[in-house]
Parts: sequence; structure tokens; C-alpha cells
Amino acid sequence: MKLPWQKADDSTSDAPDSTAADTADEAATTSLAKPTQTPGKGRPTPSRREAQGRKRGPVTPAPMTRAEARARKKELRNSMSKEERKAAAAERRTQANERRELMMQGDERYLPARDQGPVKAYVRDLVDAKRHVSTMFIPLAVAVMVFMFVTVNMPQLAGVPMLLLLVMIAVMAIEGILTGRRVNNRVRERWPDTTETGFRLGWYAFMRTTQLRRMRIPRPRVKPGDAV
Repeated sequence: MKLPWQKADDSTSDAPDSTAADTADEAATTSLAKPTQTPGKGRPTPSRREAQGRKRGPVTPAPMTRAEARARKKELRNSMSKEERKAAAAERRTQANERRELMMQGDERYLPARDQGPVKAYVRDLVDAKRHVSTMFIPLAVAVMVFMFVTVNMPQLAGVPMLLLLVMIAVMAIEGILTGRRVNNRVRERWPDTTETGFRLGWYAFMRTTQLRRMRIPRPRVKPGDAV
């Protein structure tokens, strides 16, 4: 015969088993839901440059002489296929065109040393903002040469082109002196402590006046008549 408390004991003894089973199920569910974590590598991730450097291997030292540079260039060209040589040549042309365009725009990184600096840029603007007779020297010189060639059998006209050329040279000299003075005065007003000599600035301005606007390097930033 079962006593009244025996049924309660049996249910009580089964409770821990059901609780343990529920705890195990929850742990399994949690382990499935939680993503697996990858353990750390223990070292920093290499940069792209380091990875490429290890891939390429040691860097070849720069050539010491021009002959060595030509030999390396020839060896590299022989090791490339025809398509690779064409692609390399196209890339070099593209890079050269990009550098020239940046130089024409006045980028200081690609300008020659004589054209670098804010003072030289200001001088160029002063010259480009005015029209000059000296700009017509090259076309006039070409016209004189053609005229002399055409009139080679006409001695009576031989002195005309030479006279025009001498007059043009005299006008250029006078204009060059006036331009040099004007440029130096404007530069000294803005940069009184500049180390550029007056002759150097005047000559730089004069040489730019003798160039056609399309041939000036870098390209003019102002138009004739603009205030500078």
C-alpha cells in the first residue's frame, strides 16, 4: 500500500532530471545560435605594399651608368612579348602626356626650375596680361627669310627685309627694357625681400614676350587686358 507521501517524493525526484534536461537543451540552442569565433592570428595584417614587396622579391638597385641603364632596358624589352611591349609603350605615352598637361597647367611639381615659385608665376601673369610687339618677332623673321629666298634674283629688294629686321630688333630692345622695369617694380612692391635679381626677372619676362601665346610654357592663365 502506497503512503500519501510516496507520490510526492517520486514527482520531486523527477524534477531535477527534467530541469537538467531543459538546461542542456538551452545550452545546445545557445551554442548553435552563437556564431563561431575565429581565434586571432597573433600578428598584424600586412599592408598592401608589404605584401606586394614580398611577392616581387628584393628590389633591384638603380643603374649606375647610362650603359647599364640601356642594357637593363634592352634586357627587359627582350623578355617581353610583342603585346606587352605595345602596352608598356602606350602606358609611357599616357604618363608623358599627363605630365606635360600638368606642366602646361602650371603644376609646380612638373615645371622646370626656372619657372617655379610664386614670383615667376606673377611675372608670367604680368606678361600675359598685355600685348607685346616682341611676340611678332618669330613670324616676322620667318616672313623675312621667305622674302629673301623669293627675291634672291632681285638685288634692289635685298635691303628691304634686313631693314625691317633691324627695326624690329630695335623695337624689341626698347620694349624689353620697359617691360623689365615694369615687372621689377611690381615684384618689389609685392615681394620686397625677394632674392631674384632685377636682370634675371627682366630677362625672364622679355623671353616670354618673344614667344607666341600658344607656345608659352606654362599656358597663360590670364587674357590680354585682365587686371593682375
